[in-house]
Amino acid sequence: MTIREFFKDDRYAALSGIELLEAEPGRAKTKMEIRNMHLNAGNVVQGGAIFTLADLAFAAAVNACGNLAMSIETSIRYFKSIDAGTLYAEAKIVHLHKKLATFEVIVTNEAEELIALFTATAYRKNLPLNFEK
Repeated sequence: MTIREFFKDDRYAALSGIELLEAEPGRAKTKMEIRNMHLNAGNVVQGGAIFTLADLAFAAAVNACGNLAMSIETSIRYFKSIDAGTLYAEAKIVHLHKKLATFEVIVTNEAEELIALFTATAYRKNLPLNFEK
């Protein structure tokens, strides 16, 4: 199984219309085309939709490092609201240790404007994931 096949089972992200574009150890990229279902009562993308986009990028990047990993701490800061177009989230490793891994995820729109910054730390279980390349 590949990392992309593994994350096809992320039912919430799939239901949210989020696509995993790239994933490799320590790095991943996701995409979400903004639809009406992503908008809040103020007619801008709901923060939870942006969080889910960033969270999938983080999950793919950290799990691609080889062990099943679960988030133990996350934070997100929103810089710009958006109501149409496409959002991208790119996760990059900050620190990788045997048990803990920390990542930063930058969320941008198609004009590469900063929309949000997500940081997360995961606990890496002693459960190897043997992904095909």
